[in-house]
Amino acid sequence: MTERALGRSGLSIRPFVLGGNVFGMTADRAASFAILDRFVERGGGMIDTADVYSAWVPGHKGGESETMMGAWLKDSGARGKVLVATKVGMMPGGLQPNSIRKAVQGSLDRLSTDVIDLYFAHKDDPDVPLDEVLGAFGELVDAGTVRAIGASNYSAERLAEALRLADTKGLPRFTAMQPELNLLDRDQYEGALQRLCIEEGLGVVTYFSLASGYLSGKYRSADDLGKSPRGARAKAYLDGKGPAALAVMDRIAAETGASLSQVALAWVAAQPGVTAPIASATSVEQLDDILASEDLVLTGDQLAALTAAAA
Repeated sequence: MTERALGRSGLSIRPFVLGGNVFGMTADRAASFAILDRFVERGGGMIDTADVYSAWVPGHKGGESETMMGAWLKDSGARGKVLVATKVGMMPGGLQPNSIRKAVQGSLDRLSTDVIDLYFAHKDDPDVPLDEVLGAFGELVDAGTVRAIGASNYSAERLAEALRLADTKGLPRFTAMQPELNLLDRDQYEGALQRLCIEEGLGVVTYFSLASGYLSGKYRSADDLGKSPRGARAKAYLDGKGPAALAVMDRIAAETGASLSQVALAWVAAQPGVTAPIASATSVEQLDDILASEDLVLTGDQLAALTAAAA
């Protein structure tokens, strides 16, 4: 599998990133370890997580995913075989410099590693000047605890300002962007943000690439929503463009012999500026299915039909 450069970060990844949000949440230790073992066995490259995963679950406080990944990294000895991306900014303290300094140490400890390959600002913090945020990240890069930095959930305007400040003040640049993007949710990335990422050479890895599982075809009616904890999120897609998009995906799946998840991820991976979609798995079988999206090349007509179906 040919790797793609992740912008100017110095990192290269395959056109698929494994989402770690399920680890320690809907995937227990046995399932998490099996998925991660299989990911390495299949030559997988980057795993994405965050310090806030999964603070929203009753009894959790955040850091559960990182802790599970750290236990696996220590047990498997596979740290040198994978790239680790994590995020800061959604826990109390936001992107205050002191909060970033404290948060990164917590992430390093939980992940059982001494370096984070890609560290994202999880969302913009309007209460903290951008140059202070970049300065704090710069300290981490200079200390060797972070290799590259990225932004997630930033508007085009704020990302452009952050890049301008980095260039004029000699601060580290965001080299990657993590926006929401899937066939049904395109507004955050398409347009100004997409143009900026391409013009500035940022790598782009996308979250919610399967629309909370809806684009796997798992939730075709209200009766299906109870199939998993993510079903409630998929409810919003049952009306409107969702069924029409699935109908086109069904046709293309029949033409290619691919699963709907593979079709959905291949569409994301083919969008201008995108380096790789992020998707998570709760079983080895599910991981094998979505990893196969790397080998699916959709034709121009197929891509156009998918895009039009959800326009």
